[in-house]
Amino acid sequence: MSPEQRREAIVDATVRVLLRQGIASTTVRDVAAEMGTSSGLIHHYFSSMDELLAEAFDLVASQDLARSAAAIDAVSAPIRKLAVFFANYNRADEQWSMQVWLDAWAEAARRPALQRSSRRLNEEWQALVASVISAGVAAGEMSCDQPDAVAWRIISMLDGLALQSVAHADLVSLSDANDWAREYTERELGLTQGALGTIPVG
Repeated sequence: MSPEQRREAIVDATVRVLLRQGIASTTVRDVAAEMGTSSGLIHHYFSSMDELLAEAFDLVASQDLARSAAAIDAVSAPIRKLAVFFANYNRADEQWSMQVWLDAWAEAARRPALQRSSRRLNEEWQALVASVISAGVAAGEMSCDQPDAVAWRIISMLDGLALQSVAHADLVSLSDANDWAREYTERELGLTQGALGTIPVG
């Protein structure tokens, strides 16, 4: 393998490990065992475990963002775009993805590289939602004086409710969490009730 290919292989192995046992429990030794190699090889390509975990998290989280952005770009009407966002964010069939985010937030205070990565991606999610809201306002489909602030509130509500769903599924289901966030968003943007109804995602 070239150095670049070897680095990619290490990140891929790290992703497999952290999906199984969480970010906090993933060690250099675990990644080396996953690859059938020595810990020394990992240290040769990554200066710290923080750097490696941040890159692995970035890979997983960026794929989610890219998928949602592509789905949103595939439709034209702003309300439809916002509905597609809700259909893609916190998908019930990919709850592992939200678990990775929760792990990253929990570890961010102790791992600067991971904190930078999670913050950047969080800001990109917010910017995506804010752009859809701004387009909706410009088209006369939505009513909002502060698209940036509303986008942060929507993202924060979705993430907070998802945390409850992952930790206490018997109290708050992911379906309920998404429905409540949709209802809040409809009120916030002056939309009719049900305007952001679920769109099947394939």
